[in-house]
Amino acid sequence: MSVTQYEVGSIVEGKITGLKPFGAFVALDEKNQGLVHISEVAHGYVKDINEVLSVGEEVKVKVKSVDSDSGKISLSIRATQPAPEGSEQKSDRGPRGGGGGNRGPKNFSSNNNKNQGFNTLEDKLKDWLKQSNEIHADLNKRARK
Repeated sequence: MSVTQYEVGSIVEGKITGLKPFGAFVALDEKNQGLVHISEVAHGYVKDINEVLSVGEEVKVKVKSVDSDSGKISLSIRATQPAPEGSEQKSDRGPRGGGGGNRGPKNFSSNNNKNQGFNTLEDKLKDWLKQSNEIHADLNKRARK
């Protein structure tokens, strides 16, 4: 069977063939295996993948992506499991994360217009740190007066 047989979004069963600090390798059939990144193992934070999964374990996985050129298949165990009760989901808070985006100083949200589109968490963190440092410097100036 070729990797193109696996459709993105489909849920299949596989067997864990290897564990690494960054994720788990899952055999989907005799010829194909995919990777479940550690962030896709469970809904909560996974510090040590060996505490959650073991080699030889049968797991249900959702196909996240298939690269037919390289033969790489990206998988998710988390996507096959219901979200735990009480966890905040973005969809529960209305459009664009609605419930409480403007808790901080007003100039934190003023930068959003220049960065239309998708921002990675790393990009956002850099922006937040820069803004925080600017606010901190401004407060220090006021305190010295």
